[in-house]
Amino acid sequence: MLTLITTARLNDVDPKAWLADALARIAVLPASGLHELLPWEWQRLRQADEPADQQAADLHVAPS
Repeated sequence: MLTLITTARLNDVDPKAWLADALARIAVLPASGLHELLPWEWQRLRQADEPADQQAADLHVAPS
């Protein structure tokens, strides 16, 4: 467990968020997609999704 947490930290990934997501997804992810759960890949994929998530959030903000 310490190795997983340390690896996440060394890759500037929040260990709690990464482990929670990885453990939730590992059972339903095909073997060909397991690389997505590696901390550095997980972070890269999250960052790629952020602009789309932020843009969607900006669209839902009511004008003042």
